[in-house]
Amino acid sequence: MATATLSATQLLPLSLPKPSQKPRHAHFPFQSLNHSPRLFSSNGFVSNCSPIQALLNSTPITTEAGSEPEPFTLRQICQSHVPDHVLCKMEELGFVVPTPVQRQALPTLFSGRDCILHAQTGSGKTLTYLLLVFSIVNARRSAVQALIVVPTRELGMQVTKVARMLATKPKEGELEQKSCTVMALLDGGMLMRHKSWLKAEPPTIVVATIGSLCQMLEKHMIKLEAMRVLVIDEVDFMFSSKQVSSLRKLLTSYSSINTRQTVFASASIPQHKIFLDKCIQQKWTKNDTIHVHVNPVEPMPSCLHHRFVICLKNRRHETLLSLLQSDAPQSAIVFVGEQSEKSKKAGNASSATLLINFLKASYEGYSDILLLEEDMNFNSRAASLSEVRQAGSYLLVSTDIAARGLDLPETTHIYNYDLPRTAIDYLHRAGRTEGTLEG
Repeated sequence: MATATLSATQLLPLSLPKPSQKPRHAHFPFQSLNHSPRLFSSNGFVSNCSPIQALLNSTPITTEAGSEPEPFTLRQICQSHVPDHVLCKMEELGFVVPTPVQRQALPTLFSGRDCILHAQTGSGKTLTYLLLVFSIVNARRSAVQALIVVPTRELGMQVTKVARMLATKPKEGELEQKSCTVMALLDGGMLMRHKSWLKAEPPTIVVATIGSLCQMLEKHMIKLEAMRVLVIDEVDFMFSSKQVSSLRKLLTSYSSINTRQTVFASASIPQHKIFLDKCIQQKWTKNDTIHVHVNPVEPMPSCLHHRFVICLKNRRHETLLSLLQSDAPQSAIVFVGEQSEKSKKAGNASSATLLINFLKASYEGYSDILLLEEDMNFNSRAASLSEVRQAGSYLLVSTDIAARGLDLPETTHIYNYDLPRTAIDYLHRAGRTEGTLEG
């Protein structure tokens, strides 16, 4: 298998920086019968590299280019649609120059059409759909008008943070306008407090995981009749999860496609043409839904240098340690597989726990090695992410819970200690090296 340095232009939501001279790495170890590790690394094009070849055989459905010159700034694109105080806050946060997905998708979204946003990790999809949300909602109306569904609590907290920053109430005297309220209805949250909030005054925007949302819907604590925009983030993951039946019900039973605008977003949508047809047939979206596919030939972020190591299974700990010592990464994530139910019932330690214990005993590069996995309680998970974001350097051992959409901008290296299950999982893991708001 060859490896590749990708050639795509780096996509950042900020003003364009100077290209980084230090490549970011995604390390891919494979098991073999060899007694010593062998490192393979070469330069080439992504089209020559497997296993991501399956992601490349697709044709984009794009909007037609107009005769007018393309707007240079996000403000120019959003000027007549998004409230000025939101645009001012957007610029304060550094979002000035639109990314390709924003240039291509926002005019379509502002026209009112349903949309499937399909672009690589780090391309700015989150800001794209949030700008749509703020163009539609009316803060003076006391009802849930926008719903953003996310797969994990961690991603939900991140989206909520950005939404609340954009919704910040204008300075007194600038605008006589009520600020939008944003509720985070996420797994592990305090549902009693949310119930009181919903009874007092419904929020304008809700960011929710499907589990917590369904609890509130079943108890009739939240109503979606006034919902004008529905966003499903990481849509391919959501439809492959255990809660797909709840998601289908949400799309068809609590509001009508005729009264809402629907947006699906992800970096990876396998068989996207079939998915688009299904969305229309199942009445999840309107018949004129647009599929915006950005960078279909280069689905990975740029500046990634891929390599893999072959070693014996019982030498993986030592091989990873050797790589960490030679690379001396500033900040890194080591991805491990989830523990099987059979292993849990047998009382075995997880792969993550065994690896953490080994690294703490053997690796002197980091004083604090952090863990993030599904079985941790929500407070522990939040504490780990908080430490990661505050640290100047870190080593995070994580399951795929960190692979979808999390903003960890300082990450320079990704190590796949356990193989990802699919090429799509590899894409999302590797994408954590891009310093943007969206995954």
